[in-house]
Amino acid sequence: MYICFAEYRIAPEHRDQYLAFAADRLNGREDMHLYEGTDQPNLFVEVWRAPSSGAAEQMKEERRSGRSSLEPITQWIAGGEAKLHIWTFKPALTDCSS
Repeated sequence: MYICFAEYRIAPEHRDQYLAFAADRLNGREDMHLYEGTDQPNLFVEVWRAPSSGAAEQMKEERRSGRSSLEPITQWIAGGEAKLHIWTFKPALTDCSS
């Protein structure tokens, strides 16, 4: 299982519009979750689960390319698209049971 994170800060004046949009787009999705920083209001992280490295890279590319259903969020990011940060993570300890 791979995890993709997209991190960005929403401009305060767009917070309500952003949250309404995100709630609509994420309703019923189980492969993605949205979190807000507790110490940094308006700093958000999207967390997506992907079954493989290839699927994670595809999600990342889609999110960056403008083909994602979440693309409208970019207009509310403080600093624009340049401030949208996306990373992929893989399990560090594959031989340990949790």
